[in-house]
Amino acid sequence: MAKNGKTGDGHRIGAVKGRSQFQHPNGHWIKRDKNTGRIMDVKSDGKPFKGVRKVG
Repeated sequence: MAKNGKTGDGHRIGAVKGRSQFQHPNGHWIKRDKNTGRIMDVKSDGKPFKGVRKVG
């Protein structure tokens, strides 16, 4: 897991491991587990997850 810095500074130290994300054609970013391939979370604001590797 990535380490977080001070609360409220808006960034993290290092990448989140074991996760990847991709953008659905409707603009939502989808986070998935790299080991199982299961979808974990969906963001509807059009911004990608912080610190998670982008695929495709």
